[in-house]
Amino acid sequence: MDPLIYKLVGAAFAAAFFASSSHAAPRAQSAEECGIAADMALVAQSLAREEIQPAKASAIMARIYDVAESERGQELMRSILGTAYTRNVSQGKPFAEELFTACMSSGGNMDTILGRSL
Repeated sequence: MDPLIYKLVGAAFAAAFFASSSHAAPRAQSAEECGIAADMALVAQSLAREEIQPAKASAIMARIYDVAESERGQELMRSILGTAYTRNVSQGKPFAEELFTACMSSGGNMDTILGRSL
């Protein structure tokens, strides 16, 4: 399938998520949660680079991180996936490193990387 299709599907996935409500990325409550978010970002970026369809990527990540019982975990995962699928994954710092650095330096706030929808 054409890589442009995956980018368009990813953008539609992110747009649908971000349009659904006004939100900020969940705030990490510990350094361990910053690490988990960075790990999620690494996996999400890898799935995006491999051009895995966003819906399938979401299902894969939900199984890996077992977020079915956690609304906060699901929200964080969706935010990370949406960002991984809409950003240029080949430029700048690796997504996971950027997210971890922002999370640790801001007391768990990841909005600067994951964005905030108003």
